[in-house]
Amino acid sequence: MAHIYVYSPAGAVRDRAAFKLGVKRLQALGHEVEVDPAALQTWQRFAGDDATRLAAITRAAASGADIALISRGGYGITRLLPDLPYRKIANAISKGTRFVGFSDFTALQLALLAKTGATTWAGPALCEGFGASDAADGADGHNGKLGQGEPDEIMLACFGDLVDGAGEGTGWRLPAASAKLVSEGLLARQSTLWGGNLTVLLSLLGTPYFPEIRQGVLFLEDVGEHPYRIERSLTQLLHAGVLARQKVIVLGAFTNYTLSATHDKGFTLAKVIEWLRAHTKVPVLTGLPFGHVPTKVLLPVGMKIDLLVEGREALLLWGHIHHHHH
Repeated sequence: MAHIYVYSPAGAVRDRAAFKLGVKRLQALGHEVEVDPAALQTWQRFAGDDATRLAAITRAAASGADIALISRGGYGITRLLPDLPYRKIANAISKGTRFVGFSDFTALQLALLAKTGATTWAGPALCEGFGASDAADGADGHNGKLGQGEPDEIMLACFGDLVDGAGEGTGWRLPAASAKLVSEGLLARQSTLWGGNLTVLLSLLGTPYFPEIRQGVLFLEDVGEHPYRIERSLTQLLHAGVLARQKVIVLGAFTNYTLSATHDKGFTLAKVIEWLRAHTKVPVLTGLPFGHVPTKVLLPVGMKIDLLVEGREALLLWGHIHHHHH
């Protein structure tokens, strides 16, 4: 059983029912859930004004919880970056608090990595991962298609591993196209895993909050972005030299966009990935179960990991015993 601190660093919680259900489900799993006093505040589109949300993040860091879990993403953390209590968060992490979230939370995760080197976890938010459907979040890509019915079993298993400290890695089956184009074996050894939401990550480029990771494993996902916008973002990372500095690029889910019959004429996400592979020597793996999708693995942002490909299987390993090194 874990002590879980739920707080709202970004968008306002519009779906109170999903929030309550998320808390109930965590309690049903045996966890002690502490809800931040400002978790349900609203100001404009945010969960309280900037000072309110900064105070909430500071309380999460001081909570002594096993897990600090965001209520939801949306938008709001990039405007807090100059004022975040980086040392307090890193200190909490060193004492065992694991900060979990994704989407807009990518901004805090990468800024913290850039400033302190501390590890956080890319994983579910409360409303989207443990609550019910959240139609009110539709504009931010956390829409009603997510989380209908029960929380995803793989996500729950990964979350359980994180709580127990049992997680040593995660694996997934590469799509055939990806598997054919990637050599087998150890693609990365003790490389920093980093990344998250592509749009949010890109918004940090050229700022002091963008981690300068070399020989890393970069994972990316996005939601509600047309393939041409995804490609445009990737070209920026390419031209900025970020992609060439990595060992491997891993693509998660890119969801919730609509192609246009009149404009796209066969320009699809697959074509974007083809283009990316043609323009970088860095191996590009696809199919990572992560993004604005119910089936989400938990990923340690900032941790040294190994990446192994065996046939169609890709394995991200961060456990202490790696038998494949002999």
